[in-house]
Amino acid sequence: MGKKIQEKKREKETIGITAPKKEFQDWYPELVQKAGLADYAPVGGCMVIKPYGYSIWEKIQQTLDRNLKDSGHVNAYFPLFIPEKFLKKEAEHFSGFKPEVAWIEDENEKYALRPTSETIIYDSYSKWIRSWRDLPLLINQWCNIIRWETKVTRLFLRTREFLWQEGHTAHASCEEADKEVMLILKTYTDLIENCLAIPILTGKKSEAEKFAGALYTATMEALMPDGKALQMGTSHNLGQNFSKAFDIKFLDRDEKEKYVWQTSWAVTTRLIGALTMVHGDDKGLILPPKIAPIQIVIIPIPFKDSIKRVLKEARALEKSLSDKFSVKLDDRESYTPGWKYNEWEMKGIPLRIEIGPKDVKKKQVVLVRRDTGNKLPVKTKDLPKKAGKILDEIQKNLFRKAKKFLQDNTKPAGNFQQLKTLIKSKKMAKAGWCGSPACEAVVKDETGATIRLLPFKKEKGPAKCVKCGKPSKDTVYFAKAY
Repeated sequence: MGKKIQEKKREKETIGITAPKKEFQDWYPELVQKAGLADYAPVGGCMVIKPYGYSIWEKIQQTLDRNLKDSGHVNAYFPLFIPEKFLKKEAEHFSGFKPEVAWIEDENEKYALRPTSETIIYDSYSKWIRSWRDLPLLINQWCNIIRWETKVTRLFLRTREFLWQEGHTAHASCEEADKEVMLILKTYTDLIENCLAIPILTGKKSEAEKFAGALYTATMEALMPDGKALQMGTSHNLGQNFSKAFDIKFLDRDEKEKYVWQTSWAVTTRLIGALTMVHGDDKGLILPPKIAPIQIVIIPIPFKDSIKRVLKEARALEKSLSDKFSVKLDDRESYTPGWKYNEWEMKGIPLRIEIGPKDVKKKQVVLVRRDTGNKLPVKTKDLPKKAGKILDEIQKNLFRKAKKFLQDNTKPAGNFQQLKTLIKSKKMAKAGWCGSPACEAVVKDETGATIRLLPFKKEKGPAKCVKCGKPSKDTVYFAKAY
């Protein structure tokens, strides 16, 4: 009797999120912690990525790393400590990052703790590159980043330390650098839309919003359920700004010495935050199958006289499915099936298999989809094929649902009042812009919204600037942002 009471008590204590998703500011941090993704660190502004959260990052790493290597990129690693004199070599870059830099000093030098690695990497490039034969140089590194500006810790979204990859390439011409920028944007888009099932908008940043020191910045923006845009990743054409500052030259085929053209690009652990916000619900996470560390969880439902028989069949199922899928058999005896259902729903496992004595007798199992909750009895012999089909359906359904949200919550704004109303109602606004930094600044000051991107291809939109009413040069997207 005592054991059953303890099990029910444990079940009650751990199940569920107290804040529904509509109470977004409370829902998100509670979900991140209860799902076992991350926790607040004893160091202000920092977080601890827990094993389950890190396993999702590893899936992202593996997918992206494989794609980068397939396109000719290689990994390297550079120091965390960046001499101040390196940062100062490119004035715009230094000015843009100075407020975020954490410093340490010894008796000889002042060092920044890596806010980004352009300068430390390009010092090496100036030694490594001599001829056109050394180009293109395509290097990526996986590392941590320190930015000391945050006052409010938002797990995965805004912390003083976070993980990312940063690519740094050198090319013989601007055209080659442009191609690299777009190749990376395509690679990122494939990861985010096809694996994370998050629809994005792509385009260029305005001059005010571009990366400090870049010729231009290409960006990917997603819309979160609270109406804020999240920058999912960026790819920058750095022009020759850094090559001139760091004297990165090469002898070209025409025997003339020239400065290289460079790019840099990155995505971070904030992708896990986006994944959580876009797909999660009142029960917990919902992970797209392509990025889920565990795609299928098997939960046996044994009774006293059938424990051995049910567990034997459950283990056979695990073995038969493990060749094609990432499978977890939850055969813990100290938890009830109901407790397990709730725990794995919280963790967002895409597909659950339930098997009890009646199922064993009928040579079947019950499949439960995390995205819809639908249950489906399936013959054991048909399970591998059926499970694969359902996982594909879940992946597509999550993207379709998120795409509809993006479309339904992106609206045109013909004038400033409409823009203010849309931003206040947590929408993304599609508006005309005359190109004036002054109009851009006024919109930001009065609404808190920034230009998230200028689409690569001219889009049909309002003919007049949303602020001044002059003819618009571009159709742009405004939103508040993380």
